[in-house]
Amino acid sequence: MSTGIIIRQVRVEDWQRARDLRLDALRDPVAAVAFLEVYEQAVTKPDEFWQDRTTRAATDPHAAQFIAEAEDGRWLGSMTGVVELTGGNGALEGDVIEVDQVHVVGVFVRAEARGTGLALDLIRTLQEWAWSLTGPRIERVRLFVHEDNPRAEAMYRKAGFEPSGVTLPAPDGLAGREVELAVLRG
Repeated sequence: MSTGIIIRQVRVEDWQRARDLRLDALRDPVAAVAFLEVYEQAVTKPDEFWQDRTTRAATDPHAAQFIAEAEDGRWLGSMTGVVELTGGNGALEGDVIEVDQVHVVGVFVRAEARGTGLALDLIRTLQEWAWSLTGPRIERVRLFVHEDNPRAEAMYRKAGFEPSGVTLPAPDGLAGREVELAVLRG
């Protein structure tokens, strides 16, 4: 793990910091191909939205948001895992869940922490959480990365994710395709 960085699950009382980090992520130059939400939409959401979102990520046994916190208390990154059950529909149109899995979403590392291994530490923590689940037993961890986001794809491949062969049209009129990458339970 990166020196001086604590990776932990978000807590209910962290909702304002979770909101602020998400809004910063949505202002990132690659946000248009990295997130299914835009800053202009997110910034108008009421406090109750952010409180509910953070409470779910802190307490729901089928979802967890992990944050990377520096020694001085700054949040340097975040990543969320959501359990998807066999037979359900996934996040994108045409995405059908064929095995109990965790879907990685909301990945963001601040520019000053990129290239330090922090994203890999977040992924390892999220995978440890996923593999620890017993109801259901998770068979794989997956995510989608836009074909125009090579920096993110390279990081995921470094973490052991491989293309599954599934590609889907990018949502909301965004050009291009989303490529599914996955790691199987080993």
